Amino acid sequence: MNDKPTVLAVDDAPENLHVLMELLKEEYVLLVAKDGEKALQLARNREPDIILLDVMMPGMDGYEVLGELKSGDVTKDIPVIFVTSLDEAGDETKGLALGAIDYITKPFNPDIVKARVRNHLSLREAVRIREDVERIMRHDLKSPLTAVISLPQLIRMSGDYDDHVISMLGRIEDAGYTLLSMINMSTSLFKMERGIYHFVPEKMDLAAVVRKVFVGLEDTARMRGIGLVLEIEGEAAPADQEFFMIGEDLLCYSMLANLVGNSVDACPKGEAVKVCLQRKVDSVYISVRNPGEIPDEIKSSFFAKYATAGKDRGTGLGTYSAKLIAEAHHGEISMINIDGEVLVNISIPQS
Repeated sequence: MNDKPTVLAVDDAPENLHVLMELLKEEYVLLVAKDGEKALQLARNREPDIILLDVMMPGMDGYEVLGELKSGDVTKDIPVIFVTSLDEAGDETKGLALGAIDYITKPFNPDIVKARVRNHLSLREAVRIREDVERIMRHDLKSPLTAVISLPQLIRMSGDYDDHVISMLGRIEDAGYTLLSMINMSTSLFKMERGIYHFVPEKMDLAAVVRKVFVGLEDTARMRGIGLVLEIEGEAAPADQEFFMIGEDLLCYSMLANLVGNSVDACPKGEAVKVCLQRKVDSVYISVRNPGEIPDEIKSSFFAKYATAGKDRGTGLGTYSAKLIAEAHHGEISMINIDGEVLVNISIPQS
């Protein structure tokens, strides 16, 4: 079995293909195509590890080929390096904007060609390894969680315990289910980032989800002297009031757990974090509010990946994942900081 990476070189000039083959033949399996149609056929059938794609070709040019590659499920993740002439000003910028990862110029500099191909293949392999490790960790973490979830049930069955012990066992069990949900959620977020998440909405009680989030945060909020308030249609909600919507229960839990958790961290002592639910026309509106200010350095990147400020152990992934989840619901999310209050607003269509 040949374990060399496969490189597809696409150029309408045979002399250019010959140069590339001579440069790369020792380290890689080479595929060649002289036009866009042949390049797409090879990419779909052979799935090369990287593609060197000439910009200027008769018929289907490099931009059109790149667009077809990026629109195909089999080929969209194959890295593409554009090949341009030194006098083709602006080609590099356009190619990068369309999804190419890099460019090399003709006439070829052998060292640059080899370095660019090698570096991008190494980066792709590093991403694959990281994703494999994450998948293994998600799988392996589920085994010990089975004990965390099942042992409280067995303990309750083994004897008579007072209400305090039963309550504590219930909280351990709930924490286990929460961790299991978080592990499963990491797989879902991975798919959302790549645009391949399969959204399966069902009728759900959003008020019950909010109350479950509050239970998970009540100890932290109590220690910090912070209230947790649920409002429905502008009024404080009694403990049994429901609020139904169409969505995914686990996704909504994760989204609100992140947003409310961040609000609890930022809320001044003696104040309250509010989650407000409203229904308007064909959409559900969720607002997470807390008194305070957003640091200037993250106002413009509040929902960006890894954006964080003021928390030593913050990952900057909470608001980013909330944005992905809102968008998975075909909704929108925004943040405003006005009159001494931070509001994160989410709208989710229901039609």
